[in-house]
Amino acid sequence: MESQTTVTTLGAGDAKACRDLDEAALGGLWTLQQWTHELSEAQRICLGLFDGPRLVALACGWMVVDELHITAVAVAPERRRCGFGRVLLEALLRRAADDGARHATLEVASCNAAALALYSNCGFETAGCRRNYYSDGRDALIQWRKLT
Repeated sequence: MESQTTVTTLGAGDAKACRDLDEAALGGLWTLQQWTHELSEAQRICLGLFDGPRLVALACGWMVVDELHITAVAVAPERRRCGFGRVLLEALLRRAADDGARHATLEVASCNAAALALYSNCGFETAGCRRNYYSDGRDALIQWRKLT
């Protein structure tokens, strides 16, 4: 990772940058309005990795009692395989644990080998499958990790 990159907490003012990264990295899962809502909710944790002024990666989650539900992890396509996803995911997990989370969970497309490798390397295990979870019919694997 380059020295000028910094991890920061994202807020509603970052919604457009998040939406743009979402579009480039994930195909546009959320609208600008959905990003604004995600970044405004008190029980959400949203972290970003900036390279100078440009958002190059993000990781967001929702605290539900003592569980972190990871809602999005995205890295700009041209910046993948540089460790940005892992840096942000680990920062998100630390922040959630500091806020009282005992477990973390997420859903990931069963065919997304890169994401599955990242989650496995960060201690997640597959706990189940949601058939036809995505709008295109792909299955999602449910991933869990204990934080304490």
